[in-house]
Amino acid sequence: MKAITLRNLPPELARRIEEESSERGTSLSKTIIRLLEEGLLCIRAQGGETLHHDLDRFAGSWSQEEADELDQAVRKQRTIEKELWG
Repeated sequence: MKAITLRNLPPELARRIEEESSERGTSLSKTIIRLLEEGLLCIRAQGGETLHHDLDRFAGSWSQEEADELDQAVRKQRTIEKELWG
């Protein structure tokens, strides 16, 4: 497998990568490879369609309590105001 050296990595980017690595409990190399794959490979066209995985990292990350809280917060927005559509 090929090794790549990055030079002049912006400090904020380096900090964010290190945070991501720490949060997931993975090495810096694995974290960077995953981020590159997500950023580059997920937009590859398959059968004419572009795949997007923008929100994959959020899948399964909420507790049932948090999901219920969100449903409660948006419930009013999901109702039809009959006087406006009368």
